[in-house]
Amino acid sequence: MTIATAKLSDPVVRDLVTAINAGDRQSFVSLLADGATMSDDGSDRDPAEWIDREIFTVHGRMDVQSESDGGRALVANFTNDTWGEMRTVWRFTLDGGKVSRFETGQA
Repeated sequence: MTIATAKLSDPVVRDLVTAINAGDRQSFVSLLADGATMSDDGSDRDPAEWIDREIFTVHGRMDVQSESDGGRALVANFTNDTWGEMRTVWRFTLDGGKVSRFETGQA
């Protein structure tokens, strides 16, 4: 069962998912703290390069299936033009109302 983006518990994570699904890179980046870090399947990546390659140039979309940790951990079906659809896990660390780190990988 998909959770409507508007129903996600954490407002920053909700805005981040909204930005992904709208293809709105500028809004996504505005939600990241200065120096934000990320990892994909356990390997640290450059966030700017990764979001362009995996989300914004390939029409990434996230359909959230479940949330935990106050809305800061998601299981989602993530789809993009490169990989098709895959079940993924996302974890977000927030600092001062911004995402300071996010981690994603296959579920």
